Amino acid sequence: MAENPQQLKKCVVDGICAQNPVFSLMLGLCPTLAVTVSAQNGLGIGIAATVVLIGSNTIIALCKKIIPPEVRIPCYILVIATFVTMAKLLLQAYLPQLYAQLGLFIDIMVVNCIILGRAEAFAGKNNVRASVADAVGMGLGFTLGTFSIGSIREILGTGHWFGMPVMGVSFSPAIAMILPPGAFFTIGVLMIGLRVLEGRRRA
Repeated sequence: MAENPQQLKKCVVDGICAQNPVFSLMLGLCPTLAVTVSAQNGLGIGIAATVVLIGSNTIIALCKKIIPPEVRIPCYILVIATFVTMAKLLLQAYLPQLYAQLGLFIDIMVVNCIILGRAEAFAGKNNVRASVADAVGMGLGFTLGTFSIGSIREILGTGHWFGMPVMGVSFSPAIAMILPPGAFFTIGVLMIGLRVLEGRRRA
């Protein structure tokens, strides 16, 4: 892929909009549905995934010519695991409460279909600049998805946002929103809304 600024911009914008991993490609739904009980969790898992995406895409794009095709997937997983471990240790050291809430879902980013999929489908076939742009777009798209779902669930399920009351004393929280059914309901409504908006835009 050429290093044309317009093409790089398109990589970023596509990851956020047209190829949003949560709302368009429906990838990475396991952590998306499991940990987005709050805006903080959604933002945390999104930023962690973005850091891992940028780091792994960069290294894989740099090393793609020296990685034997027969062992490329194990090599990709090794690179991804390195950045996941770095993200995990940083969270554990500086944001222990967030780390405790995200728990296992930090570790399983090693085989997250977004991260591994971009390594195989994009970083392993393109130059570094394009791969970084792709990682930024996909990471921002994933973060947007998890943060919006987490925000809606936290506000409707607890009346708070980032732990601060936002709905007033008369508000009665819908406890179901912070339970598993609330995750499916929220992502379903958001996907319908986005499809309607996209249909109107094209009309």
